Amino acid sequence: MGDSSQEESALVKKNVVHLGECVEIMNSLPEKSVDVIFADPPYNLQLAGELTRPDNSKVDAVNNDWDKFDSFRAYDEFTWNWLKAARRVLKENGTLWVIGSYHNIYRVGALLQNLDYWMLNDVIWRKSNPMPNFRGRRFTNAHETMIWVAKSKSSKYTFNYESMKALNDDIQMRSDWLLPICNGGERLKNKEGDKAHPTQKPESLLHRVILSSTKPGDVILDPFFGTGTTGAVAKKLGRHFLGIEQDPEYVKIAKKRISQVKQLDDINLVSIEQKREQPRIPFGTLIERGLLEPGTTLYGPKKKYSAKVRADGSLISNEFQGSIHKVGAMVQGASACNGWTYWHMDAEGREVCIDVLRQQVRAEMTN
Repeated sequence: MGDSSQEESALVKKNVVHLGECVEIMNSLPEKSVDVIFADPPYNLQLAGELTRPDNSKVDAVNNDWDKFDSFRAYDEFTWNWLKAARRVLKENGTLWVIGSYHNIYRVGALLQNLDYWMLNDVIWRKSNPMPNFRGRRFTNAHETMIWVAKSKSSKYTFNYESMKALNDDIQMRSDWLLPICNGGERLKNKEGDKAHPTQKPESLLHRVILSSTKPGDVILDPFFGTGTTGAVAKKLGRHFLGIEQDPEYVKIAKKRISQVKQLDDINLVSIEQKREQPRIPFGTLIERGLLEPGTTLYGPKKKYSAKVRADGSLISNEFQGSIHKVGAMVQGASACNGWTYWHMDAEGREVCIDVLRQQVRAEMTN
């Protein structure tokens, strides 16, 4: 009998935009049917009147009805309801991202914990080109906050660590992301030439969210779909999307936008196998397969230390014996060592890392 969450997911009609209210539509979807949720809900900005620049020109700020609530109590009730509906459709190992500003994100965070979501990270989106503070009475608001949560403490969620490290020039990705706001050719316009949506998020932000926490073929739900940034990036990266939007004009714009997105045909370009998902290869396997002979001498960097390979897959040096990791640590006087990257062999006068042999065995196992 198959996994129930997979069976539920198969019942979901993917890559569609639903017109309607998010809680109602989420409650109509099969339980435990989506892998990840990205939510960009109303911020409840509480703007009082028009915002103007020093020259009295009007600032194009968010003053739409969908961002207005009668009270904090009303906003909290709205947030509780959609977070509860989101939890219902999220798979047991799923995660949820929600973005907001100082106006709402702390209230959202408390409600997430009250609903037993498990906090993973808060990520700061630092805007490289934020809107200035025209009145000069506060600091320039140059960031927004994303909260990333798992459905529960025991969720075996997806985090593509190696992909994030590769995206960041082989340096571990931090939780503060410097990215520009949506502008230029990416900013969608209506027939009058104005912004189609006041809070359109940049595709670079969604690229990082989706690449970090999903796999190709996953279903990503956006309950506040707007003009479809989540859907557009999901399609580019070989993921599926579900959008929910209550404004018919936004739905029309989103559908047109996504229809023009070209999806990569080669799944290998969007699927990067994480190291922890690769089959474990004991060092002894290299000896068993004849890739290394007993008695072979291995060297540390610059041949400062050396050890010989034993028939049982252990190493022996002048003073120590044990696994490739243990001996590597002991000769250096270190507490730990990754023997796969520390030890090298001599191949026709060249130093070659023994991890090359491990990757060769993995390739044979997966082909």
